[in-house]
Amino acid sequence: MNFNLEAGCRLLQWYAENARDLPWRSTDDPYKIWISEIILQQTRVEQGRQHYLNFIEKFPTAESLANADTDEVLLSWKGLGYYSRAMNLHTAAKQLVNDFGGNFPDNFNEILKLKGVGRYTAAAIASIAFGEDIPAVDGNFYRVLSRFFADDFDVSRSAAHGYFSELAKMLMPPGLAGDFNQAVMDLGSGICRPRKPLCRECPLEEGCAAAGTGTAELYPKKTKKVRKTELALGYAFVEWRGSFLIRRRGTDFIWKNLYEFPAEVPESFQKYSESSFLINHQLTHRSLRITINHYKIPDEHLFRRYAAQGGFLITDLEGSARKSFPQPLQRFIGEIFSG
Repeated sequence: MNFNLEAGCRLLQWYAENARDLPWRSTDDPYKIWISEIILQQTRVEQGRQHYLNFIEKFPTAESLANADTDEVLLSWKGLGYYSRAMNLHTAAKQLVNDFGGNFPDNFNEILKLKGVGRYTAAAIASIAFGEDIPAVDGNFYRVLSRFFADDFDVSRSAAHGYFSELAKMLMPPGLAGDFNQAVMDLGSGICRPRKPLCRECPLEEGCAAAGTGTAELYPKKTKKVRKTELALGYAFVEWRGSFLIRRRGTDFIWKNLYEFPAEVPESFQKYSESSFLINHQLTHRSLRITINHYKIPDEHLFRRYAAQGGFLITDLEGSARKSFPQPLQRFIGEIFSG
């Protein structure tokens, strides 16, 4: 056995003894593994665990998810953010029912056809559920492999995924890709951390070029920086005795299918203006500057007539809890009614 495969075997032995006890690891059901991977894309394991259990209880099969309505899916995703992931799950569940007879495709290339499934997620499902020999390359892989080989390949380059996939195969024992991929996830999470890695506790310390030279924190190399664009949004919070107006967003921009407030009101409503609020909110690629003007309408007839003319829904604090709003608007509702 060559040196690199020996290191991979040490990693698997460490994983057998130290694997985290996670609910999605007690199953080989590709549907459940898929749900866990999507939840964990932007969510810490500690937070994602209960969300996963709740989601699987609500939608135990692809059929149950496919047959759910949009509001039901979005509400079940509440607290996880990135609602586009929930919409992609819903669409992909319908693909599973319509294109695959409710069965999950059993290989990387077919899994990759599902809406919202990228190379990492497809590889994770294919390796864990079906034993396909394919590395599930993510940020943990970039960090672990670049340190082990002291490789300064820029992980922000488009070629990084393919490059590090080939490095991973040098360590990955054949037939054990599922455990290997999960071992790298756990290693990157608990030991080979971005800052202050615990090299002395690492099963890969022997042979790790960066650990041997004390340079682990210099890897991975990344030069490309995400430039955020600024976006200004304006809303009118139109209220009558605790009831307020909302509408569902479209699917052509951020916060697809979530609920929001009207964008503007008639000039005649300006006399009902109570206050104005400014909210700054950060998305991955955008910095949002949100202005919300609060209008308290004194007349119920006027309030309801405007709602009907504008096609708005009328809700209240209790009703809004059954709808899914973008995080800054959800927070605003809570603050408005907190007094």
